[in-house]
Amino acid sequence: MKKNSLNFLRVPARIATTLLLAGGLGACASSGGNPQDPWESMNRATFRFNDVADRAVMRPVAEAYDTVAPLPIKTGVSNVFGNVADLWIGVNNLLQGKVLDGLSDGGRFLINTTVGMLGVFDIATELGLDKHDEDFGQTLGAWGVGSGPYLVLPFLGPSTLRDGTSLLLVDLNMDPVWQIDDMGQRNRTTALRLVAKRAQLLGADTAAEQAALDKYGYMRSFYLQYRQNQVYDGSPPRVKDPDDDAALDVPAAAVPPLAAAPSEQRENQE
Repeated sequence: MKKNSLNFLRVPARIATTLLLAGGLGACASSGGNPQDPWESMNRATFRFNDVADRAVMRPVAEAYDTVAPLPIKTGVSNVFGNVADLWIGVNNLLQGKVLDGLSDGGRFLINTTVGMLGVFDIATELGLDKHDEDFGQTLGAWGVGSGPYLVLPFLGPSTLRDGTSLLLVDLNMDPVWQIDDMGQRNRTTALRLVAKRAQLLGADTAAEQAALDKYGYMRSFYLQYRQNQVYDGSPPRVKDPDDDAALDVPAAAVPPLAAAPSEQRENQE
């Protein structure tokens, strides 16, 4: 049975859940300039908090890890966590009706766990089994659940009402790392995964800071387009991006809050 003592790495998720629910209750009481971001004032405050925390802690640690750890070690660490994730990714593919992809994910896990030495080596990719990236937020999107308002979660970053809720209530509870009984081991493993993932984004966040006058707006537009692209498996509908001053059509633009998701759009087209 899991220990009931406080797990400090779960505190951010609990705080994010509380703010997510509070934001949902206050949806009608606040509004922003972007129709996809009615909670912009709150989101910008959370974004600033996350940015300060990242500059003070996560980025320096990630830079040290990126500098000190040899490339084979960094690759192996990322492969192990990617292998663990393949199980839940496969389940979500099956829930979305993508049976072949789901079976492929299961095959990846079996091959990399055995031949790949617990996932250290990504043998499955070499054998032609492609890596996928699915979560329960995408599954809800495939089922017709709209993204809802844009939401920035403390410590966890950009999200939406749909994606944030599914992350905190479903994805994290299905995460094998968070199911480790020993609290110390769970914390160390979670911290290593966070640092390794943050190290992979070092170049991207530098580019964002250099390219954008408004980093918040840039990250919001990027995230919404990225998630819409994921939900539609790379073929999203063409809609207008409110963050584009020229109001140009962009392929991966995000839909308005609670707008129709894939199944609804197909019905409308019929």
